[in-house]
Amino acid sequence: MNVHDLPKIEAALNAVATGLITAGFIYIRRERRGAHRACMLSAAAASALFLVFYLTYHALMRGAHTPFGGTGAIRAAYLVILWTHIPLAALIAFLVPRTFIFALRGDYGRHAAWARVTFPIWYYVSVTGVLVYLFLYVWWPASA
Repeated sequence: MNVHDLPKIEAALNAVATGLITAGFIYIRRERRGAHRACMLSAAAASALFLVFYLTYHALMRGAHTPFGGTGAIRAAYLVILWTHIPLAALIAFLVPRTFIFALRGDYGRHAAWARVTFPIWYYVSVTGVLVYLFLYVWWPASA
């Protein structure tokens, strides 16, 4: 494994987090709190591991970025996804732990209120993280 393998691992971790967030949402709707908790804690672990790989990749690449190879409307679509993904990803670093703290303390009313905000943002960030990878490395890689 080398530094260029990290984006694929990061995308896989985002995909895993998306699946776990989805399952956690379904479980809480079915009032299966134990399964919900397990899924959400696992999703947080996947997201935290993603962050470790992401920061490692960017530290090793010394600030270099991957150029996008698409043009026209697809470039505009990519940039909208990217420009919404980045600030929301930063926000998730605050929202997820805060939402978890309420649940871990047993304050389920506040947890549920925060989760109504956190869930759609975390879900969006996880899905768009995979999309950014696909846009950059699979669908429209920059020509060498």
